[in-house]
Amino acid sequence: MKNADQESLLYRIRHSLAHVLAQAVLELRPNAKLGYGPPTENGFFYDFDLDPPLSTDDLPELEKRMRRIIKGNQPFQREDFPADALIQRMRADGWQYKVEMAEEFKAQGENQLSVYRSGDFLDMCEGPHVATTGELPADGFALDTLAGAYWKGNEANKMMQRIYGLAFLDKQGLRAFRERRELARQRDHRKLGAEMALFTISEEVGKGLPLFMPRGEAIRGELEKLAVETEFRAGYQRVSTPHITREGLYHTSGHLPYYAADMFPPMQGEDGAFYLKPMNCPHHHMIYKALPRSYRELPLRLSEYGMCYRYEQSGELSGLLRVRALCINDAHIYCTPEQSKQEFIDVMNMHAKYYALFGITDYWVRLSLPDLENSDKYVDNPAQWQQAERIISEAMQELDFPFESVRGEAAFYGPKIDMQIKNVIGREETASTNQLDLIMAERFDLTYVGADNQRHRPHIIHRAPLGSHERFIAFLVEHYGGVFPTWLAPEQVRLIPVAPAFVDYAQRLQAALREDLVRATVDDSSESFGKKIRNGATQKVPNLFIVGEKEQSDGAVSWRRHGDKAQQTLGFAAARDLLRQEIAGRVDWRVKAS
Repeated sequence: MKNADQESLLYRIRHSLAHVLAQAVLELRPNAKLGYGPPTENGFFYDFDLDPPLSTDDLPELEKRMRRIIKGNQPFQREDFPADALIQRMRADGWQYKVEMAEEFKAQGENQLSVYRSGDFLDMCEGPHVATTGELPADGFALDTLAGAYWKGNEANKMMQRIYGLAFLDKQGLRAFRERRELARQRDHRKLGAEMALFTISEEVGKGLPLFMPRGEAIRGELEKLAVETEFRAGYQRVSTPHITREGLYHTSGHLPYYAADMFPPMQGEDGAFYLKPMNCPHHHMIYKALPRSYRELPLRLSEYGMCYRYEQSGELSGLLRVRALCINDAHIYCTPEQSKQEFIDVMNMHAKYYALFGITDYWVRLSLPDLENSDKYVDNPAQWQQAERIISEAMQELDFPFESVRGEAAFYGPKIDMQIKNVIGREETASTNQLDLIMAERFDLTYVGADNQRHRPHIIHRAPLGSHERFIAFLVEHYGGVFPTWLAPEQVRLIPVAPAFVDYAQRLQAALREDLVRATVDDSSESFGKKIRNGATQKVPNLFIVGEKEQSDGAVSWRRHGDKAQQTLGFAAARDLLRQEIAGRVDWRVKAS
């Protein structure tokens, strides 16, 4: 069976199971009022108006009833009705939520509505479904959780009870998903972030405003160091810009009005209104504009790790994945039209290089294009949009990068490439971007003097291969399960003396490692030796240097890697040299060993 067919079958299975769930709930609670029940990415749910609500203790009984319905091999039969007739019938039966939905469909011009019957159960639905309940995998589904959900997602409406279910083609698929989910729970960056003391979010500071603790800041610092070195070799020049800006700059850039809903409210000062910057690009444009520019100095690549602030809705905030304060691996490349395609290609290759370093292989590329009929969302200049789209498409074809095009997802000033990566459970996130902008040079009156001694507009590439520190670190925490390669680890080496007599020797080794800028600590606690080893494993320290009488007399260490009970004893000078090489080369010992 092809994947597309499997996905189609799964959709019908999940949709049909939602109906079977509703049928089972009505058997158990005949007075329940039905909301709606769609399939989801991993199963299905159905919303009910129930008084009193169900408890988790009711789920086994509902599953039992669902399996009995499945065994009954009831056919799913479609019936079509005039909208008015169906609304009248459902109103008489007390289906208030279905009536509301049907009236909305009718207002949208749908004069014929369909229902599906299975046994004695009837539900308004457009399908599709499997042919009979007997085709549903009785061992491939399970009821999962209960939750509250406002009707239609509107807080002004009644709170319904939502029952979530999981559904796959067979019990193996269900088991595999549960194993992946448990792995994801164990690797959740919020859980590991707390356990490893990487970051905290304080109500006193504010939602979505993460505070990086020393161990988390070590990761941030290493990512920035990586980018600074990579960009220096690629000819970038670093700049720094303020966190706030006068209102007029954002009228010039178009953030007001196109991006206003995502910006914090203005602050009033003696010079007028100021905004926290949502993006770094307007500031970089002003740096470009501060000096006369010639084609001879292009491409000009300006980079910055700049803090930005975006007013995300509180319900959308999630650990480090969605925040209101973010530090972006930002840069803007100002180039001639003839240079823009190659510069775009070079940036895509930088993305690929980073991903290879981190061992990220499960990703795909999305070309986000505008929907130019939505003039409220995009700058109105169709010719420049078309030119930018052509350049990006040609660049991607030359790279032989597979990509998918999506309309309506572009930035308001230009099409962009989004790198979509998946975590251990398959949750997809936009990790980084590469955008081509032919709009802002005109809005900011940016020019350069060409070889013809005339003024021209530069093309601008907006790029952030490492995205924001916050989101990328969240992904890396889950990607590595908190066990970072040595170069990136918050604590790179822990020295463990087997007895108090060897603490001084451990501290001397620590001092030597710190001279090499290695983040090394000594466990001089009163815990037993075995507990110290277990603590090192629990706290995911990649390298344990164990020292005792023999190591001290030989000037050596016994080196144990995380997750490996075996250890090797070698002279400290040799261990120190190997560690330096590993960190300098940003080598992951697990990859090297394989």
